[in-house]
Amino acid sequence: MTSAAGIRAELKVTGVDNCPVASVSTNDNSGYALSRSMDTTDEGSITEEFVFDSDAGVTEEMEQLFDYGDGTVYRFAREGNIGCPCERIEAFDCPVVDVQTRDGALFLTFHAPNVETLRDVVSSLRGSADTVDVSRLLQSSSDESRDLVLVERGQLTDRQREVLEKAHEMGYFDHPRRANKGEVAAELDITTSTFSEHLAMAQKKLMGAILQD
Repeated sequence: MTSAAGIRAELKVTGVDNCPVASVSTNDNSGYALSRSMDTTDEGSITEEFVFDSDAGVTEEMEQLFDYGDGTVYRFAREGNIGCPCERIEAFDCPVVDVQTRDGALFLTFHAPNVETLRDVVSSLRGSADTVDVSRLLQSSSDESRDLVLVERGQLTDRQREVLEKAHEMGYFDHPRRANKGEVAAELDITTSTFSEHLAMAQKKLMGAILQD
């Protein structure tokens, strides 16, 4: 049997306008999804159930059902096809398997078949949210799940990318080095100090993405 090579991703999404759950979370109230289903009595609507820690921020449209552990289960119905984060993810045939809210943010977990699909999902979400951060990535392998990091090249300026690409092309990062700072800078027609400045900033951004919790 061929081993799966898909990706399990958790995204942190903030600043969402069309998600009733996200609006509750902004009031220092955390929660998680229990269920979601199409309402057969009202075509196009979605019925959802969430467990919230408290009633802070809960709206009149959210029906209190019962106490569940340390929280309370609420049920609410909403219109479908409103472009909410879950719908945007599932438009790429990636069902959302877990939804949590805490500290004013949504945490959405789903499985993507490859990195390209994951990038498309993140790009779509950024069209309707203030921020979209990758909290956790796992890729399955024949041995075990491996931690992955999704580095957004858009964090780099055009000049920083050019410096990195030229340095890599000329072997600046090889060991032993095939080119020094002066040689790469000359190829780029910039001073050595300018090369060092762009390189340091690019590396800082990339390391920040790789080492973030």
